[in-house]
Amino acid sequence: MLIRKGILQSLKSVTNIKLGRKAFIDANGMKILYNTSQECLAVRTLDPLVNTSSLIMRKCFPKNRLPLPTIKSSFHFQLPVIPVTGPVAQLYSLPPEVDDVVDESDDNDDIDLEAENETENEDDVDQNFKNDDIETDINKLKPQQEPGRTIEELKMYEHLFPELVDDFQDYDLISKEPKPFVFEGKVRGPIVVPTAGEEASGNPGNLKKGVVRKANVSPKGDEGDKPTCMDLAKEDIKDNDRTSQQQLGDQNRTISSTQGLNNDIVKALDRITLQNIPSQTAPGFNAGAKKGYSLPITVLTCTKTCPHMATCGNVLFEGRTVQLGKLCCTGVETEDDEDTESTSSVEQASVEVSDGPTLHDSDLYIEIVKNTKSVPEYSEVAYPDYFGHIPPPFKEPILERPYGVQRTKIAQDIERLIHQSDIIDRVVYDLDNPNHTIPEEGDILKFNSKFESGNLRKVIQIRKSEYDLILNSDINSNHYHQWFYFEVSGMRPGVAYRFNIINCEKSNSQFNYGMQPLMYSVQEALNARPWWIRVGTDICYYKNHFSRSSVAAGGQKGKSYYTITFTVNFPHKDDVCYFAYHYPYTYSTLQMHLQKLESAHNPQQIYFRKDVLCETLSGNTCPLVTITAMPESNYYEHICQFRNRPYVFLSARVHPGETNASWVMKGTLEYLMSNNPTAQSLRESYIFKIVPMLNPDGVINGNHRCSLSGEDLNRQWQSPNPDLHPTIYHAKGLLQYLAAVKHLPLVYCDYHGHSRKKNVFMYGCSIKETVWHTNDNATSCDVVEDVGYRTLPKILSHIAPAFCMSSCSFVVEKSKESTARVVVWREIGVQRSYTMESTLCGCDQGKYKGLQIGTRELEEMGAKFCVGLLRLKRLTSPLEYNLPSSLLEFENDLIESNCKVTSPTTYVLDEDEPRFLEEVDYSAESNDDLDTELAENVGDYEPSAQEEVLSDSELSRTYLP
Repeated sequence: MLIRKGILQSLKSVTNIKLGRKAFIDANGMKILYNTSQECLAVRTLDPLVNTSSLIMRKCFPKNRLPLPTIKSSFHFQLPVIPVTGPVAQLYSLPPEVDDVVDESDDNDDIDLEAENETENEDDVDQNFKNDDIETDINKLKPQQEPGRTIEELKMYEHLFPELVDDFQDYDLISKEPKPFVFEGKVRGPIVVPTAGEEASGNPGNLKKGVVRKANVSPKGDEGDKPTCMDLAKEDIKDNDRTSQQQLGDQNRTISSTQGLNNDIVKALDRITLQNIPSQTAPGFNAGAKKGYSLPITVLTCTKTCPHMATCGNVLFEGRTVQLGKLCCTGVETEDDEDTESTSSVEQASVEVSDGPTLHDSDLYIEIVKNTKSVPEYSEVAYPDYFGHIPPPFKEPILERPYGVQRTKIAQDIERLIHQSDIIDRVVYDLDNPNHTIPEEGDILKFNSKFESGNLRKVIQIRKSEYDLILNSDINSNHYHQWFYFEVSGMRPGVAYRFNIINCEKSNSQFNYGMQPLMYSVQEALNARPWWIRVGTDICYYKNHFSRSSVAAGGQKGKSYYTITFTVNFPHKDDVCYFAYHYPYTYSTLQMHLQKLESAHNPQQIYFRKDVLCETLSGNTCPLVTITAMPESNYYEHICQFRNRPYVFLSARVHPGETNASWVMKGTLEYLMSNNPTAQSLRESYIFKIVPMLNPDGVINGNHRCSLSGEDLNRQWQSPNPDLHPTIYHAKGLLQYLAAVKHLPLVYCDYHGHSRKKNVFMYGCSIKETVWHTNDNATSCDVVEDVGYRTLPKILSHIAPAFCMSSCSFVVEKSKESTARVVVWREIGVQRSYTMESTLCGCDQGKYKGLQIGTRELEEMGAKFCVGLLRLKRLTSPLEYNLPSSLLEFENDLIESNCKVTSPTTYVLDEDEPRFLEEVDYSAESNDDLDTELAENVGDYEPSAQEEVLSDSELSRTYLP
C-alpha cells in the first residue's frame, strides 16, 4: 500500500508538466494505470489509490475538440444594429477563417492547466466573502429617481393606461346607483390560498352537494377538424362540480360588501387545493367540456404503430405540415360514470377538471403557432405542447446520489481513449447538415428538436446504447448551453440508454444534488397520463475533456466544458418521448393561456386588458396584461377609488431557459382571474401591470439566456436600446411613465429560475445591508433606511411552503447595477423591487423538503405571492381593514427582525445567482490538482447526516468569518 502511494505520488508530480504527461502517454501509462485502478474498485479501503489514479489519468487525457464546425449558433439572425462593444461586437468582428472551436494549442499546456486550477479555486477564495463586487459607493446606492425620458416622450405610453382616464360610462357595471363611498375589501378572516398537495376532506361525491352553476361560463372553442392524428371526442358535460366555498363566495360577493368571512367560508377555504383555481387540465379531453367536472379518462389507443411520421391535416405554413410523432389512435372518450375512481395513481389516474376555465385548447394552440415567428421557421409542433401537461398525481423525491457514480462515468470516458475500437462515433442528428441522412438501422435512436423552444444541435452515437449530445448556442452568441428540449424515438424497452450532454458551461449544477431531467411519453399520454415526469438514474454533472476556446470563455484559456449524463429505460417500444431541462412553457402556450383567460372572465367583475407592449426583433408581439376589479359603479367616488389603487408591476421570463418563472407567472395570473373571494379583495386593492414574457424571441428559438441580440436582456435595463432591446426599453418606459404621473408602483417583482440553489427566495435592494456586508460598521450605522423591503419576503416565508427566507439577500452589487431589480429600485424609486428566484430542483426545507419541484408547486407559489400582496396591503393600510391591534403589530415584528444576510450574491457567469456553495469533492473527479499530499480519505463525495440537512444558505454561513 505504501509503495503504491509513493509511486502514484511520483506520477502525480511528473505529470504536472507537459513533457511528463507526454512521456506517460507514450509509455502506455493510461492503459496500465486504468487496469490497475479497476482491480482496486472492489475494496473500499483502496479508494484513495483509485481516486488519485483517476486524477492522474484525467490530467493526462488529451483535450478534445467539440465536433462542430463553429461554436456559434446553427441559426443566424441579422441584427438591425450591431453593438459597438461587447461580446456580440466581437462575434461579428471575427474573420470567417478563424477557428473558434479550439485555440491554437489545446494540448493541456502548463499555463492552461494553471489557469484552470486558478479558476476552479475561485469558490475557495470566495469562502472568505471579501466580495469586491459589492457596491460600496453610498452615492450610487442611494435611490435617485431619474426620469430618463421627458414627459412628452413618455406620453407614448398613455394608451396603455386607459384605467387612469376611463369614466366607465359605457360599461355594464354591477351597480349604477350612487352610494356613499366606503373603503373596499374589509376582510377580517384569515387569508387562505390553495396549497399544492392538500386534498379536500371527504370523498369526491360529497364535494358535489349543494353546488350551483356559475353565471359566467367559458365559451366553447370553435369546432373544426382536429389538426392531429387523434379524434378527440367532444362532449357537453354538466357543470356540477362546485365546492361549497365557491357557492358561498358567489352568493355573498358584492363588491361593496364590508362583511367579514364567516367561519364556514374560512373552513371551506382551508380545504381548497390548487385544483380549485383555474389551471390547465388534460386539454384534449376538455376541448368541448364545461368547467367543474371530475372525470376519469379512457383512451382508445391504436393497436399498431404507424410506419412513418404521422402528418396532420392542417397546414401551418405554406408547404409545411404539423408533425406529432409516430403514434396514432382512434379517439378519446369520457366515461359517464361520475363516481368511477382510479384504482392506481400510476396505472389509471383520473384527471381533475378545475372549477375555472380550461386553459389548454389544442385547436387554439395550433392557430397561435401559425402566427409565431421563429428564425428556423419551425413547422412542427411538439406533442407535449399540443396536448398539454397536467401535474402527475404522485410526489417525486429528490434523487439520492449512488456512491461512486461520477467516478464510474469518468472511467467510462477514459475507456474511450484506451479502447478506441469499441467506439462507434456515428453522427445520427445534425442541425448544421440539413442533408444528413438518418441511418435506418432498427437499434438506432432518432432525434429531433425542430419545434418551438427546442434545443439540440448534434447527436453522436458512441456505443450501442450511448449517445453524446451537443446543445445549440444562443442565437448571435457562442455560448450559454444549458437549456435542452428534444424528441427521441425508435427506442426498445429493457435497454439502458445513456445520454451525455457534453457542452454545458456552468461549473456545477443541481444535477449533482438530486435533480433529474424531465421526460414526456406520448404513449403514456395516450394512456391517460399526459404529464412530464422526472426520470433518469446514474445522474451526475462533471468536467469533461472537451476544450473551450478562449473565444467562448471570455478570453480565458484552458477552460473545459461540463457533461450532464443520465441513463433512461424507456417503458414502451417505439414510443415517442421528449426530454427537457425543465417543464417547457412556450410563447405560444402563453398566448393561448391569455386568450382563454380573456374569453372566460366576467367583465362586470374583473377589469382585464391584453395589450401589445411592442414587437420583438423577429416581429412577435410582447403581451402586456392589466388586471384589477371593476369599479362598483360609475359614481365619482368609486371611479376615484379605482384610479387611486396602487400599482403592482410584475414581469417574467427574461431568461428563456428559466421556464419555471413562467409556471409561477401562470399561477399568479390564474389566481388573479379566479372567483376566490381573496382574489376579488386583491383586485380591489391593486392594479396589476404584468409583462409575462420579456424575451419572446429567446423562448421561441430555444435560447437559454439571451434574446436574438445575443445579449442578456437583464443586463440592459440601465440603457436599453429600442432597436436591440425593445421589450426592456418599453417595459422600463411603462415604469417611468407611472413615476412621472405620480403612480409609482408599490411592488415590482421579476420572476426568475435558479439552477444552483433549492427552494424559492428573493433578492431585494438595501443600502444598509449592502454597506453592513462590507464590514464597515461605522458607516452602516449612519445609514437611515426604511426596512419595509423585508416585509413581503417575510410574509411569503410564513405562507408559502416552498419559500425560504434564509436564502434571501438584499445586497446590491456592481455587476447587477443594470438588472431590472436594481434599476427599478435606484432609478424609478420603487423600494420594494425584487427578483423572485424559483429552484429548478426542489426544496430542502418546509413542507416540500426532499421533493423535486413540479408545476403544481410552482403555480402555487404564484398564487401565494398574490396572497402575500394582500397581506402587505392590510399591513400598510391598517385603517382600511379595521384590524385588531395584535395584527397591527405584525409588521413591526417583521421589520424589526435582525438583518441577517446569509446568502450574499456574487458574480457567476453573468447570472443573478450566488456562487454555488454545496460541497463537491472534485479531487478525484476533475483535472484539479489541489492537494500537495495524497489524501488518505479522498473518495466520492458522500454528504454527512449534518450536511444533508443544511440548506444552501446555511452552508454559506459556515464560510462567513
